Amino acid sequence: MEPSPKDGESAAAAEPSRGSAPSSGVVVQVREKKGPLRAAIPYMPFPVAVICLFLNTFVPGLGTFVSAFTVLCGARTDLPDRHMCCVFWLNIAAALIQILTAIVMVGWIMSIFWGMDMVILASKYGYKEQGIPQQL
Repeated sequence: MEPSPKDGESAAAAEPSRGSAPSSGVVVQVREKKGPLRAAIPYMPFPVAVICLFLNTFVPGLGTFVSAFTVLCGARTDLPDRHMCCVFWLNIAAALIQILTAIVMVGWIMSIFWGMDMVILASKYGYKEQGIPQQL
């Protein structure tokens, strides 16, 4: 005796079809939707991102505070339609949230993850190799 389908599943859906044509391929695109604070994380050079991660690990919010100033130095973000000063203040707000909630460990954990995101963004889209200019 075969088990009956659960929760309204049809018997045809529960069993793989036999003798039918292979199913057509479906292309699925996944795009992460980021909030404004998360999208304000700047794409920094890799060494700067590692320093910010180090600072965020030992002093919650300090690396995020430092990363806010890289926005003023021209670092790109996922918020191209916002003005540079607005993105700077979003990073300052994230740093303050991390500092104020570090007392209950939430800010410290958030700060470490924020630093890890900085390193991930720097390794994917940042400037991994900073070559020394050679003279001709």
